[in-house]
Amino acid sequence: MLIRHRSLHDDVALMLREMITDGELRPGEKIVEQLLCERFGVSRTPLREALKVLAAEGLVDLLPRRGAVVAQITVAEIEELFPVMGALEALAGKLAMDRITDRDVEKLSKLHEKMMSCFNQRDQKNYIKVNREIHEAIFEMAANGALTSLYHQLLSKIHMVRFVARKTSLQWERATQDHEKIMMAIEQRDADALSDILFVHMVETAAEIARTSLAIQPA
Repeated sequence: MLIRHRSLHDDVALMLREMITDGELRPGEKIVEQLLCERFGVSRTPLREALKVLAAEGLVDLLPRRGAVVAQITVAEIEELFPVMGALEALAGKLAMDRITDRDVEKLSKLHEKMMSCFNQRDQKNYIKVNREIHEAIFEMAANGALTSLYHQLLSKIHMVRFVARKTSLQWERATQDHEKIMMAIEQRDADALSDILFVHMVETAAEIARTSLAIQPA
């Protein structure tokens, strides 16, 4: 896929970010510049600028004489990161309930049904993507620019960890049960219940990932 937009390094950063968060590039994997330049149809300059952007986000490590590698997330980072995201989601849930409309509820309900269909088909990759759409929709409904900005600063790392640490069948079942509770709270416009569920859901997710620590290096 060739990139022909004005800001090449921003476009390359976007594509690389998606490759990392979707699991195409795995933690610890070396980033081969020549292959990516050929793939994106760009020179090394915008690619290296893009790598600097991702390094600032914590998704890439730039190593002397070794080039760039996909960052590895430690258990300690997970235990710090997810509760912060949980607090942001809890606040977003409360704010969203003050503004939510029947159309919003219908949109979330359809996304929830789509996500459950992915679960029933054991399509974990698309399940994670739809899950992300649901959470992003809640932030959109909260309509707080500062909160959304903080959310997106953490989102790439959170999303990468979710792709790396695949859930066990039991963990996946529990996650879907949490989302059933989330939808029930939304349908009832229960801001306090939604806020509590969103926070606990993120904290428990962190604990599960830390326990399994799949493809994650110890601190």
